[in-house]
Amino acid sequence: MFNKTSMKFLEQLMRSASPTGYESEAAVIFRDYLKEHCEVKCDVMGNTIAVLNPDAPVRVMLAGHYDEIGFQIVYISDEGLLYFRANGGIDKLNVPSSEVDILTANGRIPGVIGKKPIHLLTPAEREKALDLKDMWIDIGAASRKEAEKLVSVGDPVVMRENFRMLNKNRFISKGTDDKIGAFIVAETMRRLAKRKLNVAVYGVGTVQEEVGLRGATAGSFAIDPHIGFGIDVGFATDLPDIPKKQYGDITLGKGPALSHSCDNNIVLGRIIRKTAREHKIPYQESVAHRATGGTDTAAIQLAGGGTATALFSIPNRYMHSQVEMCDLRDAEAAIDLLTETIASFSGQESFIPVE
Repeated sequence: MFNKTSMKFLEQLMRSASPTGYESEAAVIFRDYLKEHCEVKCDVMGNTIAVLNPDAPVRVMLAGHYDEIGFQIVYISDEGLLYFRANGGIDKLNVPSSEVDILTANGRIPGVIGKKPIHLLTPAEREKALDLKDMWIDIGAASRKEAEKLVSVGDPVVMRENFRMLNKNRFISKGTDDKIGAFIVAETMRRLAKRKLNVAVYGVGTVQEEVGLRGATAGSFAIDPHIGFGIDVGFATDLPDIPKKQYGDITLGKGPALSHSCDNNIVLGRIIRKTAREHKIPYQESVAHRATGGTDTAAIQLAGGGTATALFSIPNRYMHSQVEMCDLRDAEAAIDLLTETIASFSGQESFIPVE
């Protein structure tokens, strides 16, 4: 599906350290991948914005966030242990015994997240999830003085890079939420660079999604798009004990899930699905697990006087863990569908959902 250049970009992006608020490493990779094909700039927040056909009066925005969940150092103990808080939506059950990297002014410092061994826990402690305050990061330092030579209070922390293909289609990595979306944005922009366009297209790698859609809010305010596509991960329900009657039937490898929710313009949704049928591009139907919010799409929709938006959800297993799993076939189908949909725009479409 993807050539060596695309796969190298995917791996570099997944291996990058880009905790929310500190996304510069991913931003550089994203920018360098697109600069030969688009006009590229970065804004004061750290969003990367690639532009095609900028003089066209109708503006289309694609957004995938490249920030990832992580931690931040708040205290260094006399024993040289680092105490931390969450930076984004952390699942506490996945945290103990994780390998991490502390991002310092002088580079990455490796560490592990420790806790009391199970032998020393009381029966009551064994039955409950630990709070983050009961864990620490151990970098091998024997004292506060030794630790402070390496790290500082305020340093951000990410899970250790671990990108791995499991077979020819599926891979695991930390930070797949939502670097797979940023990858799709970049690949779509590269393909659109070879097409004749009647609209301006802004491909944005956004920041700070995990703490409130902050990058997309600023980016969409600056771009003021007429049409917006959010590309993010969604829950794969092809696992035991996930009730399909509550969350729908979403399977890895069967295409992106197209959402039905308040964040999705009805007219734009019809156009996307018609395009998929015409080009025989696979997709799945999803009713979002909440009526609105949760992805950059919600922020883009409210830009300026309102934007016609659509959410593409890439099925994801084990979300907000170190081993998030996605399928390259879903990414390929999303790129195909975005490319064909945007290339089909005349710039004269109306997305007002009133007959």
